[in-house]
Amino acid sequence: MTELRRTPLYDLHIELGARMVPYAGWEMPVQYPLGVLGEHQHTRAAAGLFDVSHMGQLILRGPGVVDALERLVPADIAGLAPGRQRYGLFTNERGGIIDDLMIANKGDHLLLVVNAACADKDIAHLAAHGLHPEVVGDRALLALQGPAAESALASLVGGVAEMRFMDVADLEWDGARLWVSRSGYTGEDGFEISLREDRAADFARALLALDEVAPVGLGARDSLRLEAGLPLYGNDMGEDVTPAQAGIGFAIPKARRAGGARAGGFPGADVILPELGAAGRSRRGVMPEGRAPIREGVAIFAQAEGGEPLGHVTSGGFGPSVGGPVAMATLPCEIADGATLYAELRGKRQQLRVVPMPFVKTTYKR
Repeated sequence: MTELRRTPLYDLHIELGARMVPYAGWEMPVQYPLGVLGEHQHTRAAAGLFDVSHMGQLILRGPGVVDALERLVPADIAGLAPGRQRYGLFTNERGGIIDDLMIANKGDHLLLVVNAACADKDIAHLAAHGLHPEVVGDRALLALQGPAAESALASLVGGVAEMRFMDVADLEWDGARLWVSRSGYTGEDGFEISLREDRAADFARALLALDEVAPVGLGARDSLRLEAGLPLYGNDMGEDVTPAQAGIGFAIPKARRAGGARAGGFPGADVILPELGAAGRSRRGVMPEGRAPIREGVAIFAQAEGGEPLGHVTSGGFGPSVGGPVAMATLPCEIADGATLYAELRGKRQQLRVVPMPFVKTTYKR
């Protein structure tokens, strides 16, 4: 059995009373004494601090890396200004998604943040195409999310208030260099902060000393991202799901689409580009009636009885801010918002309604 890895904040999690669980090869906090519901609500009302040090941080530098990365990612890397970052996708020849990632232009290099469970295959994928990333192995990664995130971080770090959504900057705290982005995975305004692992616990303690900041685990991270309509790799997207089917066609900009300045040229372009705006199926929001959540894999039908499944739930749970269950499902695109469908739970069909996403209003600082 492979031994689980621990982040630089492991001891702090234990001190804070976290319940630790295996996740993507790491031992991670799923919740603290406040509980998932309390952590979720605190993040929506004030600021939640997340340990996301399990994510992969990779650096690409040297001549030709922009062009080389554009041959793997259907994003406008050439048009990415210094001090900005973009959401991107690694795709395969079938049009499926190998991983989703963040790509930042740090001036003299690109910084990639990839999913923990996909980091090793992403590194191998890059290497197979002539790109050999520097793996950042000595830095922790924290996320501070919520309406009080700016004021909390600004009380410790100068320069954050001037940042806007998807800006990146190198800032200072107590002699430590921080790699800061104004981004996150909750639908709230917030920041992600990379810093040397030997300073991470002190920095986290400084944030947690503020009344508005509370530690938050994986449980609330999932309910927050679900309410925000944000997809999770392995649930809502994967190597057999195209960007259009995953509902993330927005990640492919005009420059890389048919007729664009640098159209295609990435794996699976012949499958992906014709589907944009014309996919037969896509990720949709659904709200079940009642209080019982519907989970991943649950089949969805057009009628209360009989018939073949129209699709299935990819992510689902209880939405504390919504006050009821919410889910995302792969469904035919022609089904209109407001339509009534049925989810089959334990042999019984539960009524649900197709709704637009996100389920809660996002508060990014544009």
